[in-house]
Amino acid sequence: MQHLRNNEVVLSGRISAEPKYSHEVAGGEKFYEFVLDVNRLSGAVDCLPITISERLMKTIQFTDFKIGDELEINGDFRSHNQEEQGRSKLILSVFCKSVVPKSTKIDKNQIDLMGYVCKPPIYRVTPLNRQINDLLLAVNRQNRKSDYIPLIIWGRNATMAKDYKVGDCIGIKGRVQSRKFNKVIGETNEERTAYEVSVQEVYEYVPKLEKHLIFDEDKALKMNEGDVGIIR
Repeated sequence: MQHLRNNEVVLSGRISAEPKYSHEVAGGEKFYEFVLDVNRLSGAVDCLPITISERLMKTIQFTDFKIGDELEINGDFRSHNQEEQGRSKLILSVFCKSVVPKSTKIDKNQIDLMGYVCKPPIYRVTPLNRQINDLLLAVNRQNRKSDYIPLIIWGRNATMAKDYKVGDCIGIKGRVQSRKFNKVIGETNEERTAYEVSVQEVYEYVPKLEKHLIFDEDKALKMNEGDVGIIR
């Protein structure tokens, strides 16, 4: 089967939380999750969850995956749904396919996606007259699966994207970011972290082959805006 090159992530940074057991798939392969801190040019830090297979970890010789170790990771941005109190949550992480030593002084954070708009755009203008647009993108994976990736688009790109319709095929370039926010649950106020793609370039894409749109539109439309991109 031809490899789909519609979801590619490159990150480099340093480990801030060592690998912990995440899950096991059919066949007995185990997966672990750790946190990679990636510096922005502004000085802010994105703390990003990385999923890696035990098999891949055993082939890496230059690191024991300890706090402070510097890595460069290639992979893709994946999602899965988790039900909590009758609501669907989108759990996101970067799935690691290869690891090499960090080779540049400046941290890398690059993502390229091609997928299908699966919720109507949420366009708004801030009091400071800054245009913002939130999109949810369904990105096809092999074996007829899809990853649902939240996007935040700024400025002129946000204005252009407000006219996109569900099912439109688009491509984007940007970076993966983390964002803290407070969620009120009953009488408690919980701090949570959302993960999303901050879009730098966006373009309409017309596939040469027939569209193989496989996202579940009903499921996507049921996702609550506040729950998209939350991992904890």
